[in-house]
Order: sequence, then structure tokens, then C-alpha cells
Amino acid sequence: MRRAVCPGSFDPITNGHLDIVIRASKLFDEVVVAVSINKNKATLFTIDERMELIREAVRNHPMAPSNVVVDASHGLVVDFCRARGIQSIVKGLRAVSDFDYELQMAQMNNSLAGVETLFMSTNPQYAFLSSSLVKEVARYGGDVSHLVPDVVLKQLRERAVE
Repeated sequence: MRRAVCPGSFDPITNGHLDIVIRASKLFDEVVVAVSINKNKATLFTIDERMELIREAVRNHPMAPSNVVVDASHGLVVDFCRARGIQSIVKGLRAVSDFDYELQMAQMNNSLAGVETLFMSTNPQYAFLSSSLVKEVARYGGDVSHLVPDVVLKQLRERAVE
């Protein structure tokens, strides 16, 4: 079985993230979305909320792939992969600056555990998109409806009211 992991904090998942996950689901028998806990980042959503938002976004997607699962990741991605017998990491690249960082990570992951990283170019309509930008725009009342799945938009709006 060909399995891959799409790791990230996904706070929240964006249409750019979702695009990479859906495209990866066409290439692998199973895609595991590994939602990480980054102790250096303050998150808007808890890990359980982020995982449920991803599940709903995948379930509500027009393609609704059945081979995508969501799990929490509490350490190194390579340890997550090793524990689950996953040999591939899929990462989306928005710009050259992403490549500089991700190449180093890919080489480190390969040297630590022999895990290969596959880079997918981001759909140009999402090349500028990040969770941080989405949260900032939403915080100031901007329209992010075209940038996130509907389930995320609903939660962002509820959080903005709080």
C-alpha cells in the first residue's frame, strides 16, 4: 500500500492545504493528514478542533476522497512516519522561499529515516495563501470565504464574534 503524510499545523486548514491533500489522494492509496502541535505557535483552534475541521472539509469536498485520514502528530514527522510505516511526505510549495526551507527539511528527514519528500506546486490561485494571513484578515472582518472551506469560514466567523 502506497501511503503518504501531509504534515502541518493547519490552524486553520485553507483551500490551498485542501487542494494539496486532495491531489495527493489521487496519487497514494492512503493520505494521512498529520496535524502537528507546535509549542512555539499560539493556535486559534485546538488540535481536536483542527482535526475535525479537516475531516469535515475533506468530507464536504466535491471529490470527497475516502482514502484521507486525519491524525495528531506530537513530535518529529519522521517519527510519525516510522511508527505508521509511511515512506513519503507530501508538501505544497507556494514560492521559492518555501523551497529553500523545505529542501533542508526533506534532506534531514531522509537522512534520519529514509523518508522521501515529494513537493507539489501549489495551485496559482492559492500561491499567496497561509493560515496566518487568513486569520489576520478574518480578525479584521475581511472576506476570506474564497480562501477556506465553508466549515472553517463558519468557525472563523464565530471566533471573530467572541
